[in-house]
Amino acid sequence: MKCRDLLLALNDYVDGEVDPALCEEFAKHLEGCNPCQIVVDNIRKTVTLYKAGQPYELPPEFHQKLCGILREKWQKKFANNR
Repeated sequence: MKCRDLLLALNDYVDGEVDPALCEEFAKHLEGCNPCQIVVDNIRKTVTLYKAGQPYELPPEFHQKLCGILREKWQKKFANNR
């Protein structure tokens, strides 16, 4: 397995939704690939923190600004594909 292959299936792997044979390939790859180990560890930590965390209410001004930026980026990316 190459790093690119691991990254393509990473979400399913972290969620535990991967074929057991593929899990073995992941484990073998991770044993010898420090960059992929770091990526997987960071994702696991993020998921753990997210699950344990409490909802945080965004300040209204920040929420509006964030929505505007995301809407603008979405339009730039997808408006031409219509």
